[in-house]
Formats: sequence, C-alpha cells, structure tokens
Amino acid sequence: MALAERYLRFARVEAKGHSRLYADWARHVAGSARALAFLGDLPPDRRQPNLFFAALRLVGGLPEAGAAFDDVLAREGVAIAAVMRARRTQTNEPGRCACLLPLLARLDGPLALIEVGASAGLCLLPDLYGYDWGPARLDPPGGARAPVFPCRVNDRAPLPGQHPEIVWRAGLDLSPPDLGDAGDVAWLEALVWPEQSERLARLRQAVAVARQAPPPVVAGDLTRDLAALIAPVDARLVVMHSAVLTYVSDPGARADFARLMRTRDLHWISNEAPGVFPDHAKGLTPRADKFLMALDGRPVAWTGPHGQSLDWL
Repeated sequence: MALAERYLRFARVEAKGHSRLYADWARHVAGSARALAFLGDLPPDRRQPNLFFAALRLVGGLPEAGAAFDDVLAREGVAIAAVMRARRTQTNEPGRCACLLPLLARLDGPLALIEVGASAGLCLLPDLYGYDWGPARLDPPGGARAPVFPCRVNDRAPLPGQHPEIVWRAGLDLSPPDLGDAGDVAWLEALVWPEQSERLARLRQAVAVARQAPPPVVAGDLTRDLAALIAPVDARLVVMHSAVLTYVSDPGARADFARLMRTRDLHWISNEAPGVFPDHAKGLTPRADKFLMALDGRPVAWTGPHGQSLDWL
C-alpha cells in the first residue's frame, strides 16, 4: 500500500537519527488499520507525516506508538482532521539560513530577497541571526537574544566573515502565519520534532527577532502571484525557496516556475529534495536524506533538511 510505504520511508530515511518518537509513530501508522483509514479519508495533499504528527501533538500530546496512539486518534480524530485540513507544514525552519547564508554572501550585493513559501518570513532574516559552522562562527549583529544556528560543514564550504547586505525583502505564502497570534505560533512550534528542544528554543528566538523587524509576507500562490511580486529594485534580486516546490505536484507548474526564474534578471536559489528539479541533480549520486541547493539551476551543495549540515560540492 502506497500510504503505508510512505510512512515506512519516513521512519527509515527522514526520522531515523533525528526523532525516535516520530520513527516509532511512522512505523506504527504503516501497520495500523485505524491510522491508515483515518489518513485515507483526508485529501491526498493532507496525508504527509509531518502534518499528521504535528496535528496529533497539538491536539493529543505525545502518546507512545501503539494502542495509546490509536486511542488518541479514536478520541480526538475529528479535531486532528480539522487541524490537518486547515493548516499546512509551513515551519520554514530558520535553521536553513545556516546553509543559505554562505551562498547569499557570495553574491554581489546589496541584495533584495524574495522568498516563496515564506511561512512567517523567518528565513527572510538571515542577516539578523548568528551561525556556528565549527571552523568559523558569525555572531548575530543584534546580540545574544538572536539565535545562533549550528551547522556541520565540509572543507569546501565557503564560510563568510560577515553578513551580506540585504536592503529589501518580501515573502509569498498561501496563508502567512501571524506572529502576533498565539495559535499560529503554537502551530509553528508543533511542527518542530519532539526531541529537538534546542531547535525549538532557536525557533522561539527567531520569532522574537521577527516580531521586532517583521518581514512583509503577502498571501498568494507561487504558481500565479510571484511574477507580480518581482519588481525592479535598486539591489541584486534573489528569489529563494526551501522545501516548498515539493508541494507543487503538477510537473507543468514546476516547469513554469523554473522558466520564470530563468527568464528574469535575478538569482534563483532552490533548496529542495533532489527529485523536485531532476535536472539540478544530473550526474550527482542521489542522497535521499539531503536537500540539493542550487544557484540558477546549478547544484552547489547538499544540505540537511533543517539546516543542520552543508556539504559543498
């Protein structure tokens, strides 16, 4: 069954080594008639593990895999399904800035950033955070209250000595969360995996930074509304996205997006699973547990899905 295999793969590839509980939950779901029936009643684009597990946590807490998990589903299934229909997996993990910043710093500035699938816009503020790459560290310009994101790097990674100059920024998202709304922030926090307390703490720090300097994020669909957002600015324009185009299932829409990126005077940074744009990954050995970061369609690095590693090519 395709849905069961999807959850087994999540346990085997994505959760392994990162969340014991999510790996256990995913294996349980793959063998649970109740859980698979529950998911089968939802639209196909609402069945992904991250969405399911975050909604279950938000409503029902952290049951152990097995009977306790199914008990929560039986008791709270209507409420869990309502969250899954209303919400999206839109953390847009700010830790990914640890991978994006070395590439942004290599571009001629000053820069103007547009992020598609921006969620609350936390990744639009890479110049306000700090970074610890091991061999090099870049402290946040705002002091100790800003997060410092750790990231393992290989010897080839070009680690900058200063933040890039970003003079303009804007985001596009289907339903931008409101950082002043407790429910929206609680949802962003629920999307952080349960054992990752340090990641949650850094998310909360990033939210605090964004509340002080809120980046503008407008509601819209990247397949229809991005072109209107791309306007001449007195800076080098960069359009970026991380773990977003994977949710655009229509290959034609993805191709149209790529065509738009290649026909405008801008830099395009894509940080997605390697299967999203297969032409970016030509000639590379596939790495199922990594994203592939590309600049203007050319691969530059394998990255950890939450920004935890950067393997420069």
